[in-house]
Amino acid sequence: MRKTILTTAISTALLGSFAIGAHAQNEPQGMYSADDILDAEVYFAGGSGEEIGNVDDILFDEEMRISAIVIESGSVLGLGGREIVVDTDYFTLETETEGDGDTQHRIMVDASQEEVEAFPAYDNDWWEQTKANARDAWQTTQEGAQSAWQSTREAVNADE
Repeated sequence: MRKTILTTAISTALLGSFAIGAHAQNEPQGMYSADDILDAEVYFAGGSGEEIGNVDDILFDEEMRISAIVIESGSVLGLGGREIVVDTDYFTLETETEGDGDTQHRIMVDASQEEVEAFPAYDNDWWEQTKANARDAWQTTQEGAQSAWQSTREAVNADE
């Protein structure tokens, strides 16, 4: 069995390759299918090995970088079967290739039980708030870029 562990620089691009910005212990897989990672089992990292749930969804930002995953928790840890959002800072993808060539993916969450319980629920309120925050961030960035451009333009024109 060959085991490859990839760190959570899982914010590179998907589409052409489920490029999971890899720092691999062995050999990286090279390309990842979202379909293979959906329904992957999710565990606590750091020794307990307790299962949290399964990957239910993968969330991307405007640039097609992975922003977070959604875990369907079941009734583990008193979470009562809810879907939770886990930011890329908290998880790694672990890939195992068996001798027969089958590849299994597993997500390892580097957080305590209390932190996992505090992760936001994936629901319509969370989704709408996250979209609004992203729009606000874009507007702020856009206004700042326009302001910087205008200041530069005015400075250059003043020198003429």
